[in-house]
Amino acid sequence: MNIVELDKKYVLPTYARVEVEFVKANNATLFDSNGKKYIDFTSGIGVVSVGHANKRVNDAICNQINNITHISNLYYIAPQAKAAQKVVEASGYDMQCFFANSGAEANEGAIKIARKHGERDGEIKRYKIITLKHSFHGRTITTVKATGQEAMHNYFGPFPDGFVYAQNIESIADMLDDHTAGVMIELIQGEGGVEPQDKQKVQALAKLLKEKKIPLIVDEVQTGAYRVGEFSASQAYGIEPEIITLAKGVGGGVPVGIVMTSLKGVLSAGDHGSTFGGNYLSATAVCEVVDILQEYKQSGALDETIEYFDKKLQEYFKQNKELYTECVGFGLMRGLRVKDGDTLTNIINSARENGVMLLKAGRNTLRFLPPLTITKEEIDEGFEALKHISL
Repeated sequence: MNIVELDKKYVLPTYARVEVEFVKANNATLFDSNGKKYIDFTSGIGVVSVGHANKRVNDAICNQINNITHISNLYYIAPQAKAAQKVVEASGYDMQCFFANSGAEANEGAIKIARKHGERDGEIKRYKIITLKHSFHGRTITTVKATGQEAMHNYFGPFPDGFVYAQNIESIADMLDDHTAGVMIELIQGEGGVEPQDKQKVQALAKLLKEKKIPLIVDEVQTGAYRVGEFSASQAYGIEPEIITLAKGVGGGVPVGIVMTSLKGVLSAGDHGSTFGGNYLSATAVCEVVDILQEYKQSGALDETIEYFDKKLQEYFKQNKELYTECVGFGLMRGLRVKDGDTLTNIINSARENGVMLLKAGRNTLRFLPPLTITKEEIDEGFEALKHISL
């Protein structure tokens, strides 16, 4: 039985899989089971931030698992405390961390913090969470409901109450009331179509929420860990949220989710927990990934990579105006708007046949999320291959 048959027999069909099996990788270069080479402009949907098979991360993980992998959060875990220190110091905010296993879990934790904060603050129960249309916050029952995409709400109700959706950033102000526990936004919507929010509008919202003592939750599952050029998009936008969630790139390929918050006194022992969150394995990965990316940023290499990728993307966009209507995003979270969904699907399929991995996002967007450590040679090779796609 081959891998395709095995998968179809034993794995639930929750993914529209492409019949490619990758067996080896190095930085932004992949090889499939037939030996075909690809340039990875996806990094596993923004996860492999420091590239595939990063030796420093691999060595750190191997050293750790030769000693201890897991013991539970009933005891002190040195790599977890060090990972929290590194993440907080990289953020520049005065916060503490909770470690989970995914972005959805991190967002669940953020919602619980906001709601308990609302419970403690006066006699009125604050429970309402405002999110944005086209947002994406996860696939658990609660985070699906927090997601502002009606199509994702089919079949799985009834859902937890208290989630409402604003059409845009400026309309949030009119939705605030005595029951609002928090506002949760992505500064660049990823699944929603690589849609950046307006910086001045975000800053105005953050200021208003501070005046009203309503926590701002920024979902940085995709934008965090230097994806946009700074450790967090919140830094790039010049705001100080009360809660930030991280996942994906902060673990470099090891499953991890993190809730960071300045609301330090809200949760107490027993309010929240995770069996696996922040264990020796995942926390060690976070420590090494953050160290690598900080060095990469401080050396100027990250900014050079972003600038070079933008140059090549803009060149490709200008040469293919018959396919693309707009170039969006910033940092290494980029997108090209395509005229229709069928064309977008054809582009992704043809690109893969030509050895380039790309992603689809909402609003007919071709999404680029390359490893942050992608080389100029890999960038050149990827865009050269894109010139040869056929529709």
